[in-house]
Amino acid sequence: MAISRPGPRQVQELGESVFLDIGDAEAAEFAALMHGNLEIYEALDALPDDLPPVRYPRTPGRRPAPADNPLNAWYWQTDIAGAADGPLAGRRVVFKDNILVAGVPMMNGSSTLQGYVPDVDATAVTRILDAGGTVAGKAHSEYFCTSGGSHTNATGPVRNPHDAARTAGGSSSGCAALVANGDVDLAVGTDHGGSCRIPASFCGIVGMKPSYGLVPYTGVMPIDITIDYVGPMTRTVADNALLLNVLAGADGIDPMQAGIRTHDYLARLGEPLGSLRIGVVEEGFAHANSDPGVDRLVRAGADTLRRLGATVEPVSIPLHRSSAAIWTPIYIEGLVVSMMHDNGFGKNRAGAYVPSLMKYHAAWRTQTHKFGPQTKLVMLTGEYMTRAYGGQYYAKAQNLRPRLRAAYDTALAEYDVLLMPTLPLTAPPLPPPDAGAAEIVARALEMVPNTPAFDLTGHPSLSLPCGTLDGLPVGMMLTGRHFDEATLYQVAHAFEQDAA
Repeated sequence: MAISRPGPRQVQELGESVFLDIGDAEAAEFAALMHGNLEIYEALDALPDDLPPVRYPRTPGRRPAPADNPLNAWYWQTDIAGAADGPLAGRRVVFKDNILVAGVPMMNGSSTLQGYVPDVDATAVTRILDAGGTVAGKAHSEYFCTSGGSHTNATGPVRNPHDAARTAGGSSSGCAALVANGDVDLAVGTDHGGSCRIPASFCGIVGMKPSYGLVPYTGVMPIDITIDYVGPMTRTVADNALLLNVLAGADGIDPMQAGIRTHDYLARLGEPLGSLRIGVVEEGFAHANSDPGVDRLVRAGADTLRRLGATVEPVSIPLHRSSAAIWTPIYIEGLVVSMMHDNGFGKNRAGAYVPSLMKYHAAWRTQTHKFGPQTKLVMLTGEYMTRAYGGQYYAKAQNLRPRLRAAYDTALAEYDVLLMPTLPLTAPPLPPPDAGAAEIVARALEMVPNTPAFDLTGHPSLSLPCGTLDGLPVGMMLTGRHFDEATLYQVAHAFEQDAA
C-alpha cells in the first residue's frame, strides 16, 4: 500500500501540533525530506503482520434479539467448538467484549467500535479452545471499560440477575450477569481496577484477578498495560481454579510475562486450613460509603475461616487507604494516552499489538459526540492533567507502586492471606434513563476503595460470595502473595464448602 505524502501546508499543520513554527520554505524542504522515511514505511507495509494463526473454524454468530437478552448481558452469541476433548470439554465460555475473537464483532462497550471484526484470537481464546471449551459469545462490557457500574454500555445497561433494577457491576458486567444467571458455564473477564471482582461481588460469583502477567494479555484491548489483567469468572471456586489452569502461563508474545510461575490450582482444594494465617485488613472496612451490614458479613466470614482452623487476626496497612488515589492517575492518564491518543495499544513495549484494531479505533476522533458522561470526564481529566502537569502525577503514582507493594508484602510475610470486603456496598440501583451527568458519574466509581490496590501491586486477589444483605450478594476479597493463587483457592474453597 502506498503511504500518502504530506504537502508543505500539512507539514506546517503537523509542526503546529508538536509546537514547531515552520515557515513556507522550510515546510517545502521537510515535505521532500519526509519522502525518504515514508518509503521505509512502505517497505514495512509489504511485510506480513505476523499475527498468531486462527486455528478453529467458526461462523460470525449472531446478535441476540432483545427478547433473548433480558439482562442486556450478551453482545454477540456464537458456537465455536474447540478441541474434541480436554479439561473444558462440554463447557460453554463467554468472553468480555474487549477480548478479541477472530471473525466475531467486538465493540468494547462503545458506539465508536461497533462494526469492528477482529482478525486474530486472543491467547486466552485459543487456550479455551485448545482445552475443549466452546466459545459461546461475547459479553457486554462498559464503555471502553471506564466504569465499575454497569450503566455505561452504548447499547444500554447490563442488569443484575438478582434485581434487574440494580447494577451488575463493571467493567466485566456481562460476564458476571451471564455466569450468575446460568446462561454460560464460565467467563473470561479483564481487571484494571477491580473489573472482574466488582461484578463478581455484586452478582454473587467468584472473580479472580491473577498475579501480574500470569495470564497473557495478548489480543486484549488495554487501558494501561501496567494495570491490565485477564481473569476467570465462575459460579464455583473449583471452576475458577480449573479455568485459571487453562489460562495461565507464558505465550511467548506478551512482554508483561517476565518471571511468572504457574501451579496446579486445583491441587490444594479440600486441604485443611489449620496451618494458614489470615490477616483481616482493618483499613478495608468502614469507608465513608461502607454499608455496616457488608462489613458485618465479611467479618462473619473471617470468623468462619477461624472456625475452619485458620489463625485469623487483625492487621493494619495504613497505606491501603491511599491506594485508590495512587491508582487514579495511572488509570485516567494511561487510558487517555494509550487507549485513545495511541489508538488502543500505546507504544514503548514489545509485541502483542493488533494493527487492525488500532486502525479501526482511530476513528473515535470523529465520533466523540457518542461518548457518555463518564467517558467524557475521563477524557477531559486525563487530557487536562497531561497538558497542565506534563504527566508528573502519572509518574509520581507509578513511583509509589513499590512502596504500596512493599506494604502488603510486609503483611504477607506474616500472613498467608489478607481479607477485607471486596466492595463497601451491595449493588446500587441503576441510574434512571433521564439521569444527569453527576448521577451517571457517581454510579461509575463509588465502589472502588479496595479493589484497585492489587491492580497496582500485582498480588492475586479473589472475590467470593460470603452471604446476602436484603437479597443482594456480598463479596469477600482474599489477597495473597505473588503467584500464590493456589492458597487463595484453598481458603475460598473451604469457605464455599462450609456454606453449601
